[in-house]
Amino acid sequence: MVKAVAVVKQPKAHAHEAPPSLDHKLVGGHLRQARKARGLTLAELSERSGIAVSTISKAERGDIALTYDKFAALAHSLELEFDAIFGRRRKPAAGAMKPSFTAAGKQQVYDTPNYEYGMLANNLTGKRMMPMRAHIHARAVADFPEYIRHSGEEFVFLLSGKLELRFENGKSFRLMPGDSLYFDSSVGHIYVSVGEEDADALVCCVDTDEHRPRGAI
Repeated sequence: MVKAVAVVKQPKAHAHEAPPSLDHKLVGGHLRQARKARGLTLAELSERSGIAVSTISKAERGDIALTYDKFAALAHSLELEFDAIFGRRRKPAAGAMKPSFTAAGKQQVYDTPNYEYGMLANNLTGKRMMPMRAHIHARAVADFPEYIRHSGEEFVFLLSGKLELRFENGKSFRLMPGDSLYFDSSVGHIYVSVGEEDADALVCCVDTDEHRPRGAI
């Protein structure tokens, strides 16, 4: 006998509604709050993270957007979850993890010059993985000041467009819709759209246990 399964209906996202954006100044304020709470100067945080003082200062003021690797380095140095940087505090565990539903077009967006990060399951704190829907603006290696690298592993599944992943060791992979790639994210890498339209991809980053942030603001 086939059992009936209850389906929870979710509100549909309207095509004309833009996804909610994360305010760069608000995110910067959380970084500044965490740094000061730990009694660190900009110079001390720079030494710990390997990120220039000027970059941290601009990020704290909300003048620039940080790429994932910069977020990872700051999170490690401040012993923070990514959730805390985006303004969400870790909640005490209460039984099994509950499912986290993100409606189409409702993910919070953190926009940078080369990538637009759509944060998935953003209401779920303490995640072991960081799932994102990435919209890739970049068209050339020259668009990047440097290769992106961070501890852990990364998975990308191309949803639409044409995408090329280029690595600092000279390797490159061309992805078409439906193709995927799993790789060591500590090796410098960049995503470049190579089709007529920007590429859209599902990206999931998993940090190593050694470097995974443990605390919260």
